[in-house]
Amino acid sequence: MSLIKQTEKADVKQREVMNIVIVGHVDHGKSTVIGRLLADTDSLPKGKLDQVRENCRRNSKPFEYAFLLDALKDEQAQGITIDAARCFFKTKKRNYIILDAPGHIEFLKNMVTGAANAEAALLVIDAQEGIMENSTRHGYLLSMLGIKQVAVLVNKMDLVEYNQEVYEDIKKNYATFLEKVGIQATCFIPVSGFHGDNITRHSENMPWYGGDTVLDRLDLFHSAGLPVDMPFRMPVQGVYKFTQDGDYRRIVAGTVETGRIKAGDTVVFYPSGKKSKVKTIETFNAPEPDEAVPGMATGFTLEDQIYITRGEIATVSGEAPCRISRKIVTNVFWLGKHDLVKDKEYLIKIGTSKISATLIEVVKVMNASDLSNEAKDYVGRHEVAECIFDLKKDIAFDLNNENPVTGRFVIIDDYEIAGGGIIVDQVKDKYSRVRDYVVMRNLKWEKSIIGRDLRSVRYKQKPALVIITGDEASDKKELAREVEKLLFDNGEYVYFLGIGNVVYGVDADIRATQSDKSLKDPNRQEHIRRLGEVANVLLDAGMILVVTAVELTADEIDMIDTTVVPPHICVVWLGDKVTTDVKYDIKLAEGDYKKNASIIRKHLSERGVIFNPLL
Repeated sequence: MSLIKQTEKADVKQREVMNIVIVGHVDHGKSTVIGRLLADTDSLPKGKLDQVRENCRRNSKPFEYAFLLDALKDEQAQGITIDAARCFFKTKKRNYIILDAPGHIEFLKNMVTGAANAEAALLVIDAQEGIMENSTRHGYLLSMLGIKQVAVLVNKMDLVEYNQEVYEDIKKNYATFLEKVGIQATCFIPVSGFHGDNITRHSENMPWYGGDTVLDRLDLFHSAGLPVDMPFRMPVQGVYKFTQDGDYRRIVAGTVETGRIKAGDTVVFYPSGKKSKVKTIETFNAPEPDEAVPGMATGFTLEDQIYITRGEIATVSGEAPCRISRKIVTNVFWLGKHDLVKDKEYLIKIGTSKISATLIEVVKVMNASDLSNEAKDYVGRHEVAECIFDLKKDIAFDLNNENPVTGRFVIIDDYEIAGGGIIVDQVKDKYSRVRDYVVMRNLKWEKSIIGRDLRSVRYKQKPALVIITGDEASDKKELAREVEKLLFDNGEYVYFLGIGNVVYGVDADIRATQSDKSLKDPNRQEHIRRLGEVANVLLDAGMILVVTAVELTADEIDMIDTTVVPPHICVVWLGDKVTTDVKYDIKLAEGDYKKNASIIRKHLSERGVIFNPLL
């Protein structure tokens, strides 16, 4: 290879690349505009234009520039773009990837997929048809995806005889609409994709327009580049351990979304609040880099062996922390086959975290055509709504206006992505105070040099919490003692803790004073929280902990789950009649406690808590 060619190749690698999405109502001419842009900038493969013209002649079809993009046979037959076609061209300033997103309402999911990766958008409106439902729908979706650079192309001006009044009317009405959804249109350009007016050259047919051509506007779009100056965010993909040849590294792996991190930085993980210092930055089969920046699939080792799980978000201490909540206020766009309804369990995926969620309130459903609101208790297909979700566990996130990457999510229904949206606020709940305590505790926690993994290897078990509950008459303590004895006799490290041990010890300062046992203890929630804190210490020591309490509710189990660092939790209800809303793992009848204890031990073995199940 010559030196000149090597230099040219290096220059191409260093050129700025920008993703642009083109959207609009079906048949408003998006593909035609892009096809014309490619043809007029000589960006097509040699002979491609002539080949398409010849195919049209042979099939007695009028030539259309859209056929340059719509390569799939079924797309040409129906005259609509089904997938988000990608095409490439370059100007003197930069290289471009143009995403031609479908305009048909049935393919909005594809449109969202294309737009999610773009830095700017071209939105096409047919001058003859005017502003249509998908014109406004797509404008709203661009706003939800955080795309602020939008140029509106008023296409097919030739069909309205290049009438300025038609253009000005569309410009006025659509600019007003965009402002309502938080977008200030960069510019409005009157064009004719078929004839090439104002695509790459100014049109003699519209002397009244003196603004940019489409090509000019593309080069004027601002490229944000890598978001290195934002707070560091890396959703944890996994924690990988190595033992071969004396390599005992534990690498926290993921893809850096924003910010940067280097060895020596103090990293804090949310929602757990655990922290440590970065020891090394790791990459696959490459020298250790000085730092990890956005887009890098990387990992790092920590100075302390702390317990981190997939789905947590890594941040850098001193920068803005993530938010943590179980209730989030969202703007949702629903694409599912079935309505989004209350009292049904969905999965919400933020980063690498996937958590069960329930819709608890539809605040309002928005008509994407005119932004009017409608009171409904469900969200239909292709509707946009403000919704509040209740999550099964704490989740870490940012509000969308703080960090769009960790402020958006998708909703999974029946194993398919059925919707998506952005997080606009969080709802304070009864666990907010407890959650704040837990995060502060973990930030201040004095870590042992003996990590949880080392204890698991030594003890041949994982820490686990067995909660035995039932009505007051059931002999929960008898079962708990039998479980403790069985596990101890089989070599497990186990401890029994009745809630009375906590109430009359750690909780002596708040112990209830009323003599009437029928009255509800006003301090019960705090008793449960403190039980969780004591349990957390013993679980951190690697124990299997067996606790008992009367008639625990689902909320109280959630309180304990919020307080302890996630071990395996096994909830056992003892007795024939379940008197609370608790969700149990095992329900046992009273009597034959040795048999019941064996059932509980088998459950722990099947869940991987006990490593020597045959003893």
